[in-house]
This record gives sequence, C-alpha cells and structure tokens, in this order.
Amino acid sequence: MPALIAEGRAKVNLTLRVVGRRVDGYHDIESVVAFADCADRLTLTPGSELGLNMSGPLAGACGETSDNLVLKAARLLGQRVPDLKVGSFTLDKLLPVAAGIGGGSADAAAALRLLAQLNGLALDDERLLQVGLATGADVPVCLASHACDMTGVGETLLPLSLPILPCVMVNPRVPVATKDVFAALGLRNGELLVGATDILRGTAWPEAGASVEDWVEVLAASSNDLEVPAMRIQPVIGEVISALSASNGAWLARMSGSGATCFAIYENTADAGRAADKIRRDHPGWWVHAGTLS
Repeated sequence: MPALIAEGRAKVNLTLRVVGRRVDGYHDIESVVAFADCADRLTLTPGSELGLNMSGPLAGACGETSDNLVLKAARLLGQRVPDLKVGSFTLDKLLPVAAGIGGGSADAAAALRLLAQLNGLALDDERLLQVGLATGADVPVCLASHACDMTGVGETLLPLSLPILPCVMVNPRVPVATKDVFAALGLRNGELLVGATDILRGTAWPEAGASVEDWVEVLAASSNDLEVPAMRIQPVIGEVISALSASNGAWLARMSGSGATCFAIYENTADAGRAADKIRRDHPGWWVHAGTLS
C-alpha cells in the first residue's frame, strides 16, 4: 500500500480566556482557534512495526523520538482499536517547538487522521476523540483542524465561520513550556478567574459572511490571559508584539496560546507580506511566516 500523507497545520489562538482552575488541577478555558497555512508534514508508510523518523529544519528541537506525541497517540489508539494497522511515520518538522501554535498536537492529530484512513475509521469515531484528549488538550481541535470556539479543557468545540485573515506569525525562537505559563498565572485548584455572570454572558462571535474588519473589532475586545504570565517568563514576547503592532497595516497583534509565537492580522496579504519582510530584516534570528488564518 502506498504511503499516506497528512498536514499538521499550525493552530493559532485568536483569543484565550482562562475561566478558572478545576479541583483536579486542569484549567478551563475559552478560546477562538484558527488554523494557519503553514504546517508540519507527516507521512505514514504502512508496515508491521510502529516507528517514527524525524526530518526537516526543526527536527532537532523535538527531543527524544520515543516521547513524541505522534507515537503516544498511535499507541493509545492501539489500546482501543483491536488489531490496529500501523506503520512507520516520517515527520517533516517545519513549525517551531513549544511555541504556542500546537505543533506537537497538530502532528498527533495528523497521525490519528492517517491511522483512521489506514484502518477505515470515521474521523468522528469516539475512540479517536478519546485518544485525542488523552494525548493533549489541543489535539481534539487539531484533529478537526477547523476554526472554532474551544471550551472546557479543549474537549468542547463549536465550529465558527471565519473569513480568510491575512496574518504574520513570529516566533523569537525561544521555547515556552505551557505548564510554566499556567504556573505563573498562579491559580489555586478550584479558583475562578472570571465571575459566573461573565461565563453566562460569553461573547457573540460574528456569523458566516462577516468581514475581516468585523472579526477584528470583536477580537480586539477580548485578549489572551496567558500573555502577561508568559512575558514574565520570556520578556522577548513583548518585543515581538511591539514589532508586529508597529508594522504598517497591522490591525491586531497578540500572543498565541502559551507563547512565544505571536501574530498580527492585516487588511490584506500585501500589507502582511511587507510587514514580514521588515521584521525578517530587523530580527534575522526570528522565525517569521506571512500567510493566512482560516
């Protein structure tokens, strides 16, 4: 059987509200999530043995292969699906690691999609969803790889109709561990960050057909609650946001996820391209991508 190929698209948190910390230690959030046109590439060559090979410019930053979420997801699925057909994965790593854009989660989700294809499983198979959440909080949203409002610990997904958002994504090439950012947020078990009325009121996101400007107006009224604690860990995040905010045509600049990747939304792709070129010239050590979110 020929090799199967899937993309692990970068996930971008356009907003991220921390509702509180549950008694079990996990954090409840609400986040509008979009997906970028940059991605890792995962190939599955069917075979009798489960394996993973790494390639690509950022493969060296991924740590031990045995700890990779691709293998974790595959093993967890094997525990739930009798006689699961497997094979050897090859991961072409193009996205920054520990960067707040769900790179590892997107790779794990791509592995689940490939294994589903190989084994004739529907993508809404409950076992895939269970494995996704057991692998990591961002894996379910990456499994769908569609813009949505994500709530809970990542298990509840409400699809959204986003327009194509011209963007620039920037990572200063410093890793930020999600657990460290949540620790810096400092919530105790059972502590709420927002009141009950805030939870009940929520935000009315624009409906299908809304413009980029409509979306930016609503997004600007929200925030990323992890931005401030992440900046305490890596102050360079503030420099990235400042560089994006100062670029011509930037409508909104913010950090994604737990950082350190930040993004800006622009009126058009030409403005985004010019902004990316300037940031590359000014900061040659940073990872910069000009493209779109959807």
